[in-house]
Amino acid sequence: MNLADLVSHLDTELRIAEIADYGNALNGLQLENREGKVTKIVAAVDATLPVMHKAAAMRADLLLVHHGMFWSGLQPWTGPVFQKMRLCHDNGLAIYSVHLPLDVHPTLGNNAQIAMALGLTPTGGFLEYKGSSIGVTVDHAMPLDELVTMFKTSLGGSAVHVCAGGPKITKKIGISSGGSGSEVAAAAKAGIDTFITGEGPHWSYTLAEELGINILYGGHYATETFGVKALAAHIQQKFGISWEFVDHPTGL
Repeated sequence: MNLADLVSHLDTELRIAEIADYGNALNGLQLENREGKVTKIVAAVDATLPVMHKAAAMRADLLLVHHGMFWSGLQPWTGPVFQKMRLCHDNGLAIYSVHLPLDVHPTLGNNAQIAMALGLTPTGGFLEYKGSSIGVTVDHAMPLDELVTMFKTSLGGSAVHVCAGGPKITKKIGISSGGSGSEVAAAAKAGIDTFITGEGPHWSYTLAEELGINILYGGHYATETFGVKALAAHIQQKFGISWEFVDHPTGL
């Protein structure tokens, strides 16, 4: 498939031009490849040098990521930055990155996919950022212990750190992947009693106890594997391009 045609589809499906994001996200095609074609996709969370080495070894010509190449801001093309550019150029590897537009996608997004993995249906949103609701809410009553078990299963058995500061039976669950744990006050204000997220600062745990809500920390990396996998599967279903996932966890 022509790279330009796939990029056009992704930009439209993910509403790249409509959804505001952090300046360094640079959502969309971040690096072209020589041939301008896509025959195999590798999906991953981060566009890092180790991930790019794995993608190149798998003979991918498009790396689809959640965290792109420019998170650290402007940098000279030296050291690992140069190595990444050279590796991609030499192996014909293009990079497409999508951050918040993927988080908020109603079916392919990290939060929608986590809800789906838990057998839950989103009923609303929270955590407003420049006109978009980043997180999703679910009105659902269930024992907290059961939800924790289900969340662990959805993460492939990864550890889940629990702050049981709220009720033992949930009523309103909020889901926002990645580093949203710092938004515990906003979650409480939205009426959420159980907040599922990736990671948060130390004080988010103690604040949750004081505000009387539960937090389930599943890890920044682990909670953001869902969206890129769903997006790659969507591409395969629509265009027949095969894909694989490169797992390169940070443990955070």
